[in-house]
Amino acid sequence: MFEPHSLVENGVRHYGRLAARPASVNPLDEFRGPRRLLRRTRLKEWAGFTLVHPEIYASMILQDAKYLGSSEIYVHDRANGALYQHERVAPPGTVRLAEQLLGSSVALRRKGYAIEYDFAADRHRIGIEIAATAEAPALRGRLELLPAAASPALSVSSRLPGGAMYTNKALYPIEGSLRVGEREFVFRPDRDLAILDEHKSTLPYRTTWTWGTFGTFADGVPVGANFVDRPELPGQPEESGIWTADAAAPLTDVDFGWDAAAPLSPWRVRSADGRLDVTFTPEGRKTVDLQLGVLAMDYFQAYGTFAGSLDIGSRTLELTDVHGVCEQMRARL
Repeated sequence: MFEPHSLVENGVRHYGRLAARPASVNPLDEFRGPRRLLRRTRLKEWAGFTLVHPEIYASMILQDAKYLGSSEIYVHDRANGALYQHERVAPPGTVRLAEQLLGSSVALRRKGYAIEYDFAADRHRIGIEIAATAEAPALRGRLELLPAAASPALSVSSRLPGGAMYTNKALYPIEGSLRVGEREFVFRPDRDLAILDEHKSTLPYRTTWTWGTFGTFADGVPVGANFVDRPELPGQPEESGIWTADAAAPLTDVDFGWDAAAPLSPWRVRSADGRLDVTFTPEGRKTVDLQLGVLAMDYFQAYGTFAGSLDIGSRTLELTDVHGVCEQMRARL
């Protein structure tokens, strides 16, 4: 593993598992002229967070798909079983993710809807101000992530069939509060986590993946796993990994055992080396089904709990009731 300053240097892109997120990430710097313009139309950039809290499941995303900007958030209240969702789309250029993460901010603000991330060096902040609708209550959140106590970064640059991927993921202890209607959920940094998922990827027109993640604490340190099954090129690094106290250790050949006809039935997720062997039990799921001619999306994210074993290097953890998500994407983008 190595730690370049930029993902692309002197017109050459770095590929592999990186020791940390490069200070600057712009996949387009590999190209010039018409090729750069063409690649820009294929580039998808997003930053999302999955929140780990005992009383709720919640995820959010800010995305620049180039032909539009968008944002979504959902909260599942475990006490009453309700799923609350808000989303907005916006013209191209509304959501802009910076090449440099530290010191940057990104937001989508529309009438009655605002989500903002601020990646300050000492604390990352999430602000949420969303008005109530006929389908969902208002959401208001002020959350702070603690970079000094975060996991090592899972930073991977990889060639894909028909494209290329860059992703940066990490676990952050989180504090603050999220108000859902009249209920307030308080986050504690010794118990709760935010899982960052940052992508800057030129995805193939026909894109598929099955993915999951979870996080917890071991001896006061964030640990967890990120795992994926997607079409890969031989020899290219996967984004699957285990967060330990010291590193984001690689995983390969992750197998998802689940029934597509019954996605809320338990899933078995295992790695070939045996370091990850868990059962995911969904409590519910968020779905997106779009059919727009040449563009289409069949997507769901299931939220629930993981149980099983996770080898974090120093020892093997026996997991019970660890919150996380699994999802599947099938799209023409």
